[in-house]
Amino acid sequence: MPTYTDLDRPAQFLKGVGPKRADLLAKLGLMTARDVLFHVPHRYEDASTVSKIGALEPGMDCTIVGRVVSKGVLPTRRGLRIFQAVVRDSTGLIECSWPGQPFLDRTIARGDLLLLRGTVRFYHGRQFQPREYTVLAREKEEAAEESGTIFPVYPATEGLTHRQVRTLIAENLDDLLRQAKDEDRLPREIRERAGVAPLAQALEWLHRPASLAEAEQGRRRLAFEELFFLQLLYAQAHHRASTERPGIAFARRDTLVKPFHKSLPFTLTTAQKRVLKEIGEDMSSPRRMNRLLQGDVGSGKTIVALFAMLRAVENGHQAALMVPTEILAEQHARTLQKLLDGLPVGVTLLTGRLSTKQWKEVNYRIASGDADIVVGTHALIQEGVQFHRLGLVVVDEQHRFGVKQRLAIQEMGQNADTLVMSATPIPRSLALTLYGDLDISVLDERPPGRRPIKTALRSESSQPKVLKFVREEVRKGRQAYIVYPLVEESEKVELKAATAEFEQLSALFPDLRMAIIHGQMPGEEKDRVMRAFAAGEVDVLVSTTVIEVGIDVPNATVMVIEHAERFGLSQLHQLRGRVGRGSEDSFCILIFGGQGSLERLKVFAATEDGFAIAEADLRLRGAGDLFGARQSGLPAFRFANLESDLNLLSIARGEARAIVERDPELANHPDLREAIATRYEERARLFRVG
Repeated sequence: MPTYTDLDRPAQFLKGVGPKRADLLAKLGLMTARDVLFHVPHRYEDASTVSKIGALEPGMDCTIVGRVVSKGVLPTRRGLRIFQAVVRDSTGLIECSWPGQPFLDRTIARGDLLLLRGTVRFYHGRQFQPREYTVLAREKEEAAEESGTIFPVYPATEGLTHRQVRTLIAENLDDLLRQAKDEDRLPREIRERAGVAPLAQALEWLHRPASLAEAEQGRRRLAFEELFFLQLLYAQAHHRASTERPGIAFARRDTLVKPFHKSLPFTLTTAQKRVLKEIGEDMSSPRRMNRLLQGDVGSGKTIVALFAMLRAVENGHQAALMVPTEILAEQHARTLQKLLDGLPVGVTLLTGRLSTKQWKEVNYRIASGDADIVVGTHALIQEGVQFHRLGLVVVDEQHRFGVKQRLAIQEMGQNADTLVMSATPIPRSLALTLYGDLDISVLDERPPGRRPIKTALRSESSQPKVLKFVREEVRKGRQAYIVYPLVEESEKVELKAATAEFEQLSALFPDLRMAIIHGQMPGEEKDRVMRAFAAGEVDVLVSTTVIEVGIDVPNATVMVIEHAERFGLSQLHQLRGRVGRGSEDSFCILIFGGQGSLERLKVFAATEDGFAIAEADLRLRGAGDLFGARQSGLPAFRFANLESDLNLLSIARGEARAIVERDPELANHPDLREAIATRYEERARLFRVG
């Protein structure tokens, strides 16, 4: 048998394992000693506040620990079968009763050590009625019976119970921890500043905690490590993007920026001024700008981006604005032309809809430098598009582009600054995790005078009244959206589907101009429908979430969302943002099917603050389900919690950037470089770091 002295040895050579149990461990992904050491509990049974059985009184709600001394199933006259077990600790006995659960007779055995939570009742004497129970040990297994222990509960598999996993880890833990002392990749000074423990100490706290607080300290250490190495990768990516090629130091000439500022019929918000200062400092620096601009619907991102583009143009450079769809590109081009009326700045549109002749003409204007600002789709990064002197790339609706596309966009200009924008507010913790290679600016203030959208919650029984209201709005000359979560009906999920409802609504409203749009339609067909709606040729647009990020239709004043409980809060916020863009009162009506979702929807209805809604969504649903998170490549964390670890994440980002500032290639930190390559191999390759 080969000799293994470190954590890389196969798990089968651990004490109490062997070949058969090694096969079971492999089902859990535990192939080596290191895997076993990092197989931490997924929860804990807290027996630190255990009540003595002898001291129990009727009415008490408590936790007890005791051995089963007898058990059985008791039938009643009414046919109800009750499982009963008598448990004992050093102070006495008590009968535990589970009405209607006779099957427990097969899972709870005489001699089992149980941890039980429940209420003490009086029924022919004291009786304990458990809400939940855990088998801490079988008859011949050792366990601390009443010592106030925190019992770790491990992920298990068929043939290997969590108790067996706990015993296996306990038998090997001291040996594994000794070897873990050599595995710690975090520099001591960083650990101390972050307030986290050495690796071996953290793992001991996780496997053998004296309290839940100790277990949490162990988790924090491993969470910080995950966040730190990810931020270290991002810090390297940010440094390389900013310094690998020289940037452009844009001077403030005010030949375009100043007259544009004077022409605005409104005053910039404090948030817009703050963000413009951040962008201005980036653009005046010889380092390349790589910045994310986050802002809610209507927060004024387009104006901020236009100031930046004019800064590039007045310095003799071109600016490019890239958006995800042709119809959005057309809308942006019209908006910019309107805002720049009177200024000597040309706006050129580049999309896939251009004829061959038009394409050649536009490309000539771009290559010759006659096109000052170019607005387009992904066609901008296609072969054959050559800019004369590109100085700034602005990417709108960043979440619609993957990391690879974003990096390709940055390569459009050899030394161009990059500003990416997102109208999908996401919590800071999620932003730092998804876009950690970028500096982040936030527009968290809405321009004054924007009319609030009236949001109402309605049950399914109110649908006729809601549809009557839609008709009334259309009679006033307005337009409406009706959104469904599915395209076609499913036998598995009883939800109203867009296609079926469209047919019914068309029959119900024969005098209204109806149209449908959904993600399974060809792109050209979707564009045709949206253009017709924007032009006022459609009264009611039946849709799926494909219109979350859509064109600006100021005349649309009603958004009806069916089965609102099926949508995330951030998704609902994006849908609501499709209305309220004109001067008339606008309405968002949520039709829900279950009372269980009512409290969550009330949170949404109470505010129009997209960042507050995103925080609530993160808290209620977790990061993986947030709008755009999966599509954008959210890293998988075992220990970090984006709902609660923002402080750790901020510390990790600061420490990572400080190290890379001093040592960009991590030449003096080979352990850190190796850790990045091991943990984030694919991302490191993508960002060309590590």
